[in-house]
Amino acid sequence: MPRKSRIDAPGAVHHIILRGIDRQDIFRDDTDRENFLERIGKHILKTNTGCFAWVLMSNHVHMLLKTGRAPIATIMRRVLTGYAVSFNRRHRRFGHLFQNRYKSFLCEEELYLKELVRYIHLNPLRAGIVRDMGELSRYAWCGHGAILGLVDVDWQDTDYVLKFFGNRLKRARESYSVFTANGVMQGKRADLVGGGLIRSVGGWSEVKKCRDMGLRVQSDERILGSSDFVERVLRQADEQLEEKYRLQSANISIEALVEAVSEFFDITAERLRSSSKNRTVTRARRVLCYLALRKIRYSGAHLSREIGISPNTVSRAAELGSKLADIDGIQKEILASIK
Repeated sequence: MPRKSRIDAPGAVHHIILRGIDRQDIFRDDTDRENFLERIGKHILKTNTGCFAWVLMSNHVHMLLKTGRAPIATIMRRVLTGYAVSFNRRHRRFGHLFQNRYKSFLCEEELYLKELVRYIHLNPLRAGIVRDMGELSRYAWCGHGAILGLVDVDWQDTDYVLKFFGNRLKRARESYSVFTANGVMQGKRADLVGGGLIRSVGGWSEVKKCRDMGLRVQSDERILGSSDFVERVLRQADEQLEEKYRLQSANISIEALVEAVSEFFDITAERLRSSSKNRTVTRARRVLCYLALRKIRYSGAHLSREIGISPNTVSRAAELGSKLADIDGIQKEILASIK
């Protein structure tokens, strides 16, 4: 059975799990760990991605991320590819470092964020790497100490997590600390490492209750959340997929897109293709590159040849276009004008 595509959207919260191939170590020393954190931190800050929890174990990693300006898949691909090349070169090894593709479970924030932050940060204690909560609070390879204000991690969004525990910083940290310590006796929790019917509903007893009451429960192994949440996410994913294939099947030419963008911004196609630094022209060029690369799925090389700017400039313009506050409205109006 073919694997299902990943689900993502701005603001979506993901529990990310990646493992070494054949359970082999992906970190052999602190230099490896620092290398990985430097890479993930750089991309998190660059894309305004939220990071609420993380832990580096010897052969696997857990992270709780919230989609920002770039898809989680894009960030993970860049981080893991770069790290694997660096790791292999440093340790003189060859071949794959990670086991298949990483796991990513989209989570219902209100129900699961606190539980996942606690579960992820207790990994070193469950594994016996640290002896108690005191050691965990000072452990360098886990985000727990950052939330308590004892470790500085500039790319971890501790404020967002603490708002779930109180409005005053000191009280929130105390509440978080107690909440986390109370999870020690829970041990491993299968309900927090994947979606699916049993996990999302809360166990077989809850499933039976739903069935006895004649209730239909929606589930998906990629999603951790209530039935309503799962149904809403799947509906939005289907709508995005339909839009993607509709645009690709529409055979929109670059010439037609250039004409539509030029008309929207009230400039000539010649100016749009020029190297002008005019503010309106620059904005229009960013929108053009964003729509061509991210929505219609032209290659950067193709667009580069068509409009006469370098592939790197095209890629950069598309990235800046995605960050425009009104890009959704602009996109809809321009694409509608082409039909």
